[in-house]
Amino acid sequence: MRSYTRTIPGPGSPARLGIETIGVPEGSPVELDIRLESVSEGVYVSGTAHAALEGECARCLDPLADEITVELGELFAFPDSATVETTDADEIPRIVDEQLDLEQVVRDGLVLALPLAPLCRADCPGLCVDCGEKWADLGPDHGHETLDPRWAALRERLSAD
Repeated sequence: MRSYTRTIPGPGSPARLGIETIGVPEGSPVELDIRLESVSEGVYVSGTAHAALEGECARCLDPLADEITVELGELFAFPDSATVETTDADEIPRIVDEQLDLEQVVRDGLVLALPLAPLCRADCPGLCVDCGEKWADLGPDHGHETLDPRWAALRERLSAD
């Protein structure tokens, strides 16, 4: 068993680590703390990946910053093992030229752990659907009068009196 600690830069476009609303900024450090263990069918990689996140709130569209730590765990199969013979190439990663490519494992771990709708705070009220202003900046009496067009003629007749 061997332990490694590495810091790698977050990739930029088009290989960005993230989704449209939140992700790891380009060049931002991704800290890996991993352990490699030899097992009968290959090398088991376990540990954590930690990165800073930047994005925008899904409700109010304000910029936000956060951090994420994910657990990693993946078996890399030896070239001539029974695992290689009984699985497809895209099911389990392989050891190639005595090297492990952790890029896909780290990418999958981070991207799958990202929130689909990131929030600046749990009780973010969002935006007013009528005027687009932030509810947090509007007064409690804020509202928009909407009149059903079918009642417009009646309103004109009542206001004429």
